[in-house]
Amino acid sequence: MATTQHYLWASGHFILLVASLRYFLASLLLRSVSTWWYKGGPLFPHLSRWLIFPSASFLGALISYAIVCQKSLGIPQPTPAFIKRAILDENVQYFLLAFFWWISRPIAVALLPYAIFSLFHALTFTRTTLMPQFLPPGPPASAGGPPTPHPLAKRLQAWVKTNYDSAMRVVAYTEIAICARVVLGTFVFQNSLAAPIVFVHFLRQRYYQSAFTRDALAVTTKRIDDFIRKPGNPPVLIQVWDQAQNLIGRWVGTTLVPNQEPAARR
Repeated sequence: MATTQHYLWASGHFILLVASLRYFLASLLLRSVSTWWYKGGPLFPHLSRWLIFPSASFLGALISYAIVCQKSLGIPQPTPAFIKRAILDENVQYFLLAFFWWISRPIAVALLPYAIFSLFHALTFTRTTLMPQFLPPGPPASAGGPPTPHPLAKRLQAWVKTNYDSAMRVVAYTEIAICARVVLGTFVFQNSLAAPIVFVHFLRQRYYQSAFTRDALAVTTKRIDDFIRKPGNPPVLIQVWDQAQNLIGRWVGTTLVPNQEPAARR
């Protein structure tokens, strides 16, 4: 039976999903939309340049990830062991990133990974918790056995299972695009200098924790390499690219995270 905490966790995902969908649709249709759907209004007038109300979207993310982090790690403790566990927990990483986006200048694409996660969580919650309360179960699979889920719940489960890996690949490529966006945005003053620093460190952790991110980065790097090494390109361009790869490789080469696939985000 679902607990109050479980419903609160699900409500965070539904809030994020609905609010981000509203924001994305308005952006795609080139229609004006209140930034409240992303960031809300000033929390304190004299701090309004940098401190912002919880957004409708990222407020949902903060609610859900805070619950997951608390369940996973327990009550926060000011000890080195707890801090290390928290730093290595990918749910904590996504929670901290959501908090950073929450207090930062809006970047619409930053919502997309969270919206994708919330879509799958919302669908799973609907199938496992909401549907059984309104839809009758199917007949038992065998005589005297337990009833089977409703056919609609079965189709929803099959859709989630079929599309999960593809969605995680989309998330991986989107996070690379976000990284490029915040790096370029720094040069044209569209985001703070902190944004690329924070997100590059986050992406570095994702590289060690997610096979989807490693694959996406490998494909992206290969395409950039093929483009730069085309015949006729200036040799200096190739030299700069080789030096950049060398620097990035040395920087990525040390980490606290073991090279293994952790539990999925919740």
